[in-house]
Amino acid sequence: MADFLHGVETFILTKGPVPVREVKSAVVFLVGTAPVHLTKPNGVSEEDWYNETVNNPLLILSREDGARYFGEPTPGYTIPYALDAIFDHGGTVVIAVNVFDPRVHKNAQNQPDPSQVQASDIIGTVSSTGKRTGLQIVDTLFSQFGFTAKIIIAPTYSTMPAVATEMIAKANLKSVRAMALIDAPVGYTPQQVINARGSNGILNYSDYRAVICYPHVKVWDTATNAERLEPLSSRLAGVIARTDHEKGYWWSPSNQEIQGIIGIERPITASVNDPSTEANQLNAAGVVTVFNSFGTGYRVWGNRSSAFPSKTDPLNFINIQRTADIIAESLEYYALQWLDKPIQVAIDGVLSGTNAFIRTLIGRGALIDGYCYFPKDKNPESELANGHLTFAYHIMPPPPAERITFYEVIDIDLLKALTGGKS
Repeated sequence: MADFLHGVETFILTKGPVPVREVKSAVVFLVGTAPVHLTKPNGVSEEDWYNETVNNPLLILSREDGARYFGEPTPGYTIPYALDAIFDHGGTVVIAVNVFDPRVHKNAQNQPDPSQVQASDIIGTVSSTGKRTGLQIVDTLFSQFGFTAKIIIAPTYSTMPAVATEMIAKANLKSVRAMALIDAPVGYTPQQVINARGSNGILNYSDYRAVICYPHVKVWDTATNAERLEPLSSRLAGVIARTDHEKGYWWSPSNQEIQGIIGIERPITASVNDPSTEANQLNAAGVVTVFNSFGTGYRVWGNRSSAFPSKTDPLNFINIQRTADIIAESLEYYALQWLDKPIQVAIDGVLSGTNAFIRTLIGRGALIDGYCYFPKDKNPESELANGHLTFAYHIMPPPPAERITFYEVIDIDLLKALTGGKS
């Protein structure tokens, strides 16, 4: 017998497609050093403060957040400068990890010394209790914040091959899917950078998720009242984040203006119509550089990751790789709600939601076209009986218009206009 009711009741039923939630794209994971021994608030114990600020990921949403934990830009420390570079381009989400421990990294006079930080500190470790440090922390970001990083930087330290290699490895994790921004060493000439892309060079990467940045840029340092050099990777992270927010993650960061710099480490010849310029030669070697010509300002110049020129498929475009990543991760999280549902419900749900999402992206300009389907040859009865569903989706993000060609025709027939077109 049904439960007795003398009254009115309502049952809520959901009907229609369930939308796909798009994951965050402009999230920067920053690993470096900060003078946290100078920022400890009154009333907080040293142990508690260092537990919070040393090898612990902190969500930084503004300059004020950064200053609270990591202080003002201070010579020898990388995080405050990197945050300044990023926020010069507007607000975004930064997850910062300081590896500098004032109790450990000391000089001969027993004073805190950031120069004692080594590549191994940036790379980090995983202890027997599961405590992670340095770059290893990126593995845990989703479980802690509900999203993960899509841009990984370690300014100054990324010039070290060991650090760069680990950054690339972390960027390639399926749980991360990020771009690792790697800086060429200070002092390199354009030719040395191109040579470093060779078989024996320190920049010999061919990875879709590695972006090689050159040269360093000049910034006015208010602390020293003088020019200083800083890695291009910090500024590029800011440009990518700003472009994501203002235009969309499917836009290339190339030809976007760099904010907050007053020059570059060394002049880079650049011209839109001369393939022999240094900027063009660097791009041809898979290096992102800076374009500066008359009336242009300083602009990011280069669409391609380190996968180019050894790989020439569309994924070597930075924006296409990032777009593919955002879509893949968004669909994976969307499909979670259909796991363990009756099989026919899951098929309908995944297909309807995915195709609706793809249509939305087409309308926004993030995709040229695309569709999702349930391929018969990938879903034999044996797999269906085992609860295994396989879907396929085709997408094409918009490639950047990297090269524009004009054909100029001197057409004498146009002289007929002088006589009104009459012979």
